[in-house]
Amino acid sequence: MVGYAWAMNDTIYDNLSQLGGGAEMPASPDEAVLETVPNPQDVGYLVRFTCPEFTSVCPVTGQPDFAHLMIDYVPDNLIVESKSLKLYLSSFRNHAAFHEDCTVGIARRLVDTMSPKWLRIGGYWYPRGGIPIDVFYQTGEPPAEVWIPEQGVPPYRGRG
Repeated sequence: MVGYAWAMNDTIYDNLSQLGGGAEMPASPDEAVLETVPNPQDVGYLVRFTCPEFTSVCPVTGQPDFAHLMIDYVPDNLIVESKSLKLYLSSFRNHAAFHEDCTVGIARRLVDTMSPKWLRIGGYWYPRGGIPIDVFYQTGEPPAEVWIPEQGVPPYRGRG
């Protein structure tokens, strides 16, 4: 059985610099570092990250925007290290961009960083000016051999 202590001492994790308590939130998405490690499995599988408290800033009004992000990917040779992803997503807190730019930009950065077999993102944005905006992006057809569940985020219904 592979234990946690052994895994953290393995040389494939030597390049990780953000694990532990000392990593600070990057000032911007451009300054954020997404770290990867080799995919530990040789079978197709899905990885899902759920970020229900994503925030950015409207580039026109400066007001905060809030979204529920769902990121699904099927790894190839690399997987993204989750703390580096958390810090990357947090770096959008003061980043001024429209919903579409944030959502698609996150997907493209992940694709550029780890070259997954397949990736999709759902950006379920809370209303701005009374209109919720949902933004979806995927890299192509999902692999047939991998179970890809629906994201399961209901459309915005307000309080009713």
